Amino acid sequence: MHEDIETVLFSEEDLRTRIEQMGLQITEDYADRDLVVVSVLRGAAIFMSDLCRAIDLSLEMDYLAVSSYGDETESSGVVRMEKDLSSAIEGRDVLLLEDIYDSGLTLRSLLRTLQSRRPASLETAVLLHKQTEQQEAFDLRYVGFTCPDAFIVGYGLDYAQRYRNLPYIGVLKPEVYQRR
Repeated sequence: MHEDIETVLFSEEDLRTRIEQMGLQITEDYADRDLVVVSVLRGAAIFMSDLCRAIDLSLEMDYLAVSSYGDETESSGVVRMEKDLSSAIEGRDVLLLEDIYDSGLTLRSLLRTLQSRRPASLETAVLLHKQTEQQEAFDLRYVGFTCPDAFIVGYGLDYAQRYRNLPYIGVLKPEVYQRR
């Protein structure tokens, strides 16, 4: 599996350090508030686990599952809700966690859906902000890292449901996904 990685972008230590910093900031920003942290499955699950442990507040965790990639390397352009929230968020402070912000299609769809449920506040935290030419413009409240426009995997990010369990984030060799 490691031999399929062209280069490591963010090491285990890089991830740990940055997520701890994000957790401290979120702890400060949400003190004395009713925080619900919502993870977009599956990619943000590992990020959510580590980030929530770095937040020193009482909080609720919930999950959404959407699909726009399938087993492809580019978004299909259609966001399909596969699992909705279990909890009501009306009047509560919601922090939506995404693994990666690339086109903005998924984020736009999710923010619209969540905003319609009338939370007290709705902010975003993304582990990775991919630098691409065509992106929706969003005010991302918390950003872990900026990354190049490459096909990246690890730490929850996948290609065809593989590589999520890598403890770092790396660039997948093109020959790996081109042979499918």
